Amino acid sequence: MESAYEACLVFELIDFGLKVSSQVNLHLNYRGINLECGYRIDILVEDKVIVEIKSVSELNNVHLAQTLTYLKLSNCKLGLLINFNVAKVKDGIKRVINGYL
Repeated sequence: MESAYEACLVFELIDFGLKVSSQVNLHLNYRGINLECGYRIDILVEDKVIVEIKSVSELNNVHLAQTLTYLKLSNCKLGLLINFNVAKVKDGIKRVINGYL
């Protein structure tokens, strides 16, 4: 389900005129070497905002930690953690800021 929600959201954001990348590989810099660890940002908007897509009964700390990790590794300041498994999408959006819990 998440991939369908992601595809539709990417389409809408591009249609709105935003620069959007999906499934962006994120490397881990360890002791000056870039390592491929399988981290992948669902959606990156304008090279500034990370959007992490979920379709779960409820968001939990693991989802928040994942989004915070992506923010830290990418040096982005703002992320949106969106759970589509809710009655109203607006109730499933959590704003995540790098450096603040």
